Amino acid sequence: MIRTFRYVVALVWQAAPLAACSYLVLALVAGLTPVVIAWLTKLAIDELVSGASLRMLLGLAAALVVTGVTAALIPHWNDYLRVSLGRTVGAHSLARLFTAVGRFAGLARFENPAFQDRLRLAQQATGMSSQLVDDTQQAVRSLLIVAGFVGSLVFLSPVMIVIVLLAAVPTLVAEVALARQRADLMWRVGPAERRETFYAQLLGGVQAAKEIRLFGFGSWLRDRMLAERRSVDQAKRVLDRRDARTQSVLSGTAALVAGGGLVWALLAARSGGLTVGDLSMFVAAVAGVQSGLSGTVSQYASIHHQLLLFSHYLEVVTAPPDLPEPAGARNVPGLREGIELRDVWFRYSDDHPWVLRGVNLRIPHGKAVALVGLNGAGKSTLVKLLCRFYDPTAGAIYWDGVDIRDFRPADLRARLGAVFQDYVNYDLTARENIAVGDLSALADEERLVGAARLAGIHDVLEGLPRGYDTLLTRMFFSQADKADPETGVLLSGGQWQRLALARAFLRDRRDLMILDEPSAGLDAEAEYELHGRIRQHRGDRTSLLISHRLAAVRDADLIVVLAEGVIAELGDHTALIGRGELYARLFTLQASGYREEAPA
Repeated sequence: MIRTFRYVVALVWQAAPLAACSYLVLALVAGLTPVVIAWLTKLAIDELVSGASLRMLLGLAAALVVTGVTAALIPHWNDYLRVSLGRTVGAHSLARLFTAVGRFAGLARFENPAFQDRLRLAQQATGMSSQLVDDTQQAVRSLLIVAGFVGSLVFLSPVMIVIVLLAAVPTLVAEVALARQRADLMWRVGPAERRETFYAQLLGGVQAAKEIRLFGFGSWLRDRMLAERRSVDQAKRVLDRRDARTQSVLSGTAALVAGGGLVWALLAARSGGLTVGDLSMFVAAVAGVQSGLSGTVSQYASIHHQLLLFSHYLEVVTAPPDLPEPAGARNVPGLREGIELRDVWFRYSDDHPWVLRGVNLRIPHGKAVALVGLNGAGKSTLVKLLCRFYDPTAGAIYWDGVDIRDFRPADLRARLGAVFQDYVNYDLTARENIAVGDLSALADEERLVGAARLAGIHDVLEGLPRGYDTLLTRMFFSQADKADPETGVLLSGGQWQRLALARAFLRDRRDLMILDEPSAGLDAEAEYELHGRIRQHRGDRTSLLISHRLAAVRDADLIVVLAEGVIAELGDHTALIGRGELYARLFTLQASGYREEAPA
């Protein structure tokens, strides 16, 4: 907790030092103001009873007015600074969080449910940073109130100080225990809340809207969503009930202590041991100490809870790299010889089966290599290893004879171009959807249009309401479309596929082009045309083509057949057909669907 608190203090100071100092000063003034008012009230009552001069009474009254005005103004400026500081710190901490997330070069953490839960809590912590700052300020203010009134009680009843302070100990213990239980609950219900969000997004989003309505399983999803909500609510209800019982006991104890103190003070004033001013001061001091202690304990418990949540934030931002980078990383040279996989084994964890088992493969420079095989053979995993989203469990991959682990992942990927089977449809403009392939081309109209022409999507994009600047979504609208939000356009599946291919073509200066099912969503004519364009673009570049449609890979220089994580066959189309094994069988099965049967 101390480590996390120090980190948060440093974070706040880096984000807004002036606002933080001002906020602390307000806490000091707010903490001293009630004590000053109590003392001025005591002095005024005593002077009034003793028959003091009008000048003295007016002076005390003026001091009370000034202090009261100050007390009245503090909450407004306090709220302003709290909101302002919260925004600044929240934005700063959010930027730092996703800067750290961006440093994760691989995919292992993003495919880990436990990390997803931790990241969700870390995001919540950035939104709660203002609450943490506010709780800290209020704790400082409460401590000052307690210190001021405890000092006042020294002159009236040292015994009462001990009683009031001892009565706060059970409150402190109970509040800290509840704070730990709340933080633990948030971690435990995280998966259920994530599933609830998943069902809600399916029910309210466009992605699954067609199937939900056609197949009529919306109520089934809704029931699952509500079941997750009920399980979370039940867990929270148990803790809330426990909290209510504990707070009731603690509040009753505090009320008894205050009542006993008041009885003592009245008896002491009746016997002449206390003046009327002392009595008012005692009542204010006991109330102030109890209120301050209650506030301090409550704020401490809340801070403890916030820090427990912020520990997830700290775990993310201080996490070590998921892919090791060598201290003296080598520059990635232009590919001249080829890429080689030597005895590559891979599985996603010790609990998972082997996906690749001793793969040896050479991708020669300037050649087109096709990778084919049944589903689950390991094709997409091999692509992940080539892009270094994962490192092999055993074996190595070499780039012109250099282990790719000797390169920085970002430097290696700068040499690659790819279109993935699970490409993303970004809710951005058409221009931006292409330019994310190489942001240096965002303002380069010639390169963007050239990539779109090569992918066969230029005419479609040029015909949109705002051309390449048309937003390709109906989820929201841009400022340019504010007056007419209907200008957002949805593309067809095949058009999105071509757009993703244009994104890959934009990286035309790369050494290796990876095309993972680039024509899966296209009709036969469009597929034929597209593969012609790919051959034209490929030229003498090194390329890796993955496809289930074997007709699309028959002109590759080398066809690699993967089966159950090993290379089952290797050769060109003619050689593989001549062998009559797996490739020939699959090719014959696909081709039979296009052959015209003879009439009976």
